[in-house]
Amino acid sequence: MQRRGGSSQLLCFFLLQVFFKCLTVSGQVSHRVTDLHWHPATATWYGSPDGDGSDGGACGYGSLVDVKPLRARVGAVSPILFKNGEGCGACYKVKCLDKSICSRRAVTIIVTDECPGGYCSNGRIHFDLSGAAFGRMAIAGESGLLRNQGEIPVIFRRTPCKYRGKNIAFHVNEGSTDYWLALLVEFEDGDGDVGSMHIREAGGSEWLEMNHLWGANWCITRGPLKGPFSVKLTTLSTGRELSATDVIPRNWSPKATYTSRLNFLS
Repeated sequence: MQRRGGSSQLLCFFLLQVFFKCLTVSGQVSHRVTDLHWHPATATWYGSPDGDGSDGGACGYGSLVDVKPLRARVGAVSPILFKNGEGCGACYKVKCLDKSICSRRAVTIIVTDECPGGYCSNGRIHFDLSGAAFGRMAIAGESGLLRNQGEIPVIFRRTPCKYRGKNIAFHVNEGSTDYWLALLVEFEDGDGDVGSMHIREAGGSEWLEMNHLWGANWCITRGPLKGPFSVKLTTLSTGRELSATDVIPRNWSPKATYTSRLNFLS
């Protein structure tokens, strides 16, 4: 992965402040993640100047990063925001500060990758954006000039993810069997992140805990597992909970994606 950037003074950062707004999902009272305050960070870009950035990425979204609604909105973040993969899927607004080349609008990015070293090391808050996302922070006609700045100071804040017309989907990872089932969460509105996942087998009453595998992938080793499976997802940031009944059918297949009828902001 190629990255560009120059040197700049490390900016101080403040504790994130989260404003909770109540909403109801599937009969359960939950909270909506919103940060009303901007915080300092730094940013660079990678990939081609007008490109989508990641080719897959450390969250495991694969080819999803190349198509809408993720396309050109992806970003790699430093470990403090990546959270060992549990920060995957979270959304942030990022805005640059140089008034001579930066517009007043912020670009919304989705965490799809990690940048573990360089500008992202030593506890720094850093965004390594796709070339397209980085350029969108510039005033009209100055995207190339902005990208030529290398590393720049920015401000950021957490924002709810919005996938209009999309419901939460579960991709069954390649290699899954009746004894080892791995799932990737896609298109999660609101928090975007995952703090825990459970599945329930056909005819069962017990929710079986899944283990965090890597990125946005969760797995369970047990068996033989019998579908259809219901999936319960709890977000990392605010603990919101959503249960999709029998979302994965009895005759499920590895590498298939199964879409629920639910989402947090629907």
